Amino acid sequence: MAKGIYIASIQPRAGKSLAALGLMELASRRVERLGFFRSVVSGRAESDREISLMRYRYGLKQDAEASSGGPYDEARAMAAADQSDELLARILQRYKDLEAECDFVVCEGTDYTGVGAAFEFEFNARVAAHLGTPVFFVANGQGREPDETLEDVRAARRAFEREGCPIVATLVNRVAADRLAEVEESFAQKWRGKDPAYLVPEDPSLGHPSVAQVTAALDGKLMFGDEQRLHGLAHEFAVAAMQLPNVLTRLRPGSVVITGGDRADVVLACLASVRSESFPNIAAIVLTGGLEPAEPVARLIRGLRRTAVPVIGVADDTFTTVTKVNEVGGAIRAGDDRKIATALGLFEEHVNLPELTERIQVSHSSRVTPLRFEYELIERAKVSRQHIVLPEGTDERILRAAEILLRRRVVDLTLLGDPAEIQELASTLGVQLDRARIVDPLTSEWRSGFADTYLDLRKHKGVNEHRAHDAMGDVSYFGSMMVYQGLADGMVSGAAHTTAHTIRPALEFIRTRKGVSVVSSVFLMCLRDRVLVYGDCAVNPNPNAEQLADIAISSAETAATFGIEPRVAMLSYSTGASGDGDDVAHVREATKIARGRRPDLLIEGPMQYDAAVDAGV
Repeated sequence: MAKGIYIASIQPRAGKSLAALGLMELASRRVERLGFFRSVVSGRAESDREISLMRYRYGLKQDAEASSGGPYDEARAMAAADQSDELLARILQRYKDLEAECDFVVCEGTDYTGVGAAFEFEFNARVAAHLGTPVFFVANGQGREPDETLEDVRAARRAFEREGCPIVATLVNRVAADRLAEVEESFAQKWRGKDPAYLVPEDPSLGHPSVAQVTAALDGKLMFGDEQRLHGLAHEFAVAAMQLPNVLTRLRPGSVVITGGDRADVVLACLASVRSESFPNIAAIVLTGGLEPAEPVARLIRGLRRTAVPVIGVADDTFTTVTKVNEVGGAIRAGDDRKIATALGLFEEHVNLPELTERIQVSHSSRVTPLRFEYELIERAKVSRQHIVLPEGTDERILRAAEILLRRRVVDLTLLGDPAEIQELASTLGVQLDRARIVDPLTSEWRSGFADTYLDLRKHKGVNEHRAHDAMGDVSYFGSMMVYQGLADGMVSGAAHTTAHTIRPALEFIRTRKGVSVVSSVFLMCLRDRVLVYGDCAVNPNPNAEQLADIAISSAETAATFGIEPRVAMLSYSTGASGDGDDVAHVREATKIARGRRPDLLIEGPMQYDAAVDAGV
C-alpha cells in the first residue's frame, strides 16, 4: 500500500498544480496526516509557491524547509560535480523524514522551466525510483496534436519504467475544449497503457494572473477599492497614455488599466465605466510613478459607493511597469480560492476518482476532519446533484460562495432577488454567476400560484388573499414555497436574516416529518481535527425532557446524514450520578427516553463537555 505518489510533468507548463491539488484533495478525505513534498525548489522553500499553496489549502503544519529536497541550483551543481548519488540520498532522507510524520505524501517533481530540461527528465525518474512511490504523469496538451502528445507520454513512460517506477495514471492537461472529444477518441483508440489516461480541457481563467499576483509582482499597494477584488483575474493590460476618449475605446472585460498617478481623468473615467451598462467591467487600475491622486480626487474616490475596483499604486514608471506585468504568469497561488475551486472542479469532473483511489490504494482513516468532511460532502452532492435556492441573493458572501459551488460543479442554484441588483453586485465583486438562475419574487410568474397555495394552507389561521400575496414577495417565504412545490430540493439561508425569519415559513407549511415533535437546529462545528454536531443552539432555549430526547435523536440523524458517526453526549453540568439538581435530572430523563426510542444509537448522559470530547477525562 503506497504512502505517497510522485507527480512528474512531461513538458513545461503542463499544469502540475491542478494535478497536485486534485491528488491532495483526494487523499485529504482518507487520511488524517497529509503531507506535501517537492523534490527541489527554485528558490527558498519558505517562498515556494506550490508549498505555500498546499500549506494554505490543507492546513499543513509541516515546516517549509522540511517540504523540499533543497534548491534547484544546488541540485544542478551537485549533478554537474558527479554527486548525483549524494543529492538523491539527501532528497530521500528529507522525504522519509516527512513521510514518517504523515499517513500519505504527495511529492511534486521539477517544473521544466529551467535550462536543463534533459537533466530534469532523468532526474525525476531517478528521484521517483529512490522514493519508491508510484508515478502520476502530467502532460501538456495545449496546441498539440493527439499523436504528438501520445508520443511524448510513451517516451516518458519508457524512461520511468526503466527505473522500475510503477505508473498510476496519466493526465493530459490543457486540451483545447473544442477538441476534447476528438482527442479523447484518439486516445481511446491508440492508448496502450494498462493504467488510465485522463484528459482535462483548458480553462482560460487558470491561465490569467489574479490582480493580487500582478500587485505582488509590481510591489504595489492597494490605495482604493475592495481587497476581495484582488482575487479577480487580469485578462489583459491596457496602457492609458492617450487622451481619455481613446482610453475608453480600449477598455475590455478584465482589463488592468495602467496609467500615471496624476491622470485623474483616466482614474475617474475608469471608475465610472464600472457603473455604466455601456462599458465592460475592468479588473483594476494601476497608478505608476509613485504618484497619488490629489486630495480632492482621493476624497471623491473614497466617497463613491461600491468603489470595489482595486486602485493599485506602484513606484515604477509606466514602461517598467508594463515590462513587469507582461512577465506575470497565471499560476495558482495561496489564497486564490476561485482558481483553486476551478482547478478542483476540472480535476473532479474529468478524472475517474474511484478508479484513481483504487490504483493509489490510500489507507482510510475513520476520523472525520474538517477538510475531509467538506470533501465528502462535495463528492456526495455531485453524485446526487440537487437544486438549491438561495434567498439572500444580494448578500456578497452568498454570491462568493455560490461562485465557488458553481466552479466546483457541485449543485444547481437559484438566487432570489432583483436580477439587476444581483448582477450589478456580482459585476462589482468580479463574481461569475452565468450558470445560476436568478428569480425576483416580486415579479415572478410563480408568485400568484404560490400565494394561492399559501392561502389554502393557512386560511384557517386568518390569512387572506392580500396577506398571502404579500408573504410570497418575501424571499424566505418564496424560497420555502419553491421547496414545498418541488421546484427546489432545499433552501440555504440565514446569512442576512434571523433564524426566526429563516425557519418561520417552514414551520407554517412544510412542518416536521412524521415522528418528530419539535423543530430543532444543529451547528456543524469544524474544529482543527474533527467535526462535532451541536444541538440545539438556536431554536429551543429550554426544552422539556421529551423535546430534548427528540432533539438528540434528530441531531444524531443529521450527523449520520452528513457522514459523521453519531455518538451522542447529553450535556449537563454534571457527569453520570456525580451531581444532583433539576437540570441534571431533566437531562437524565431525556437520556432514558432517547435510548428507549432509539436503542441502536450510542447515547450517554448526563455528561460534562470535557468528558464528552476527551476520552482521557
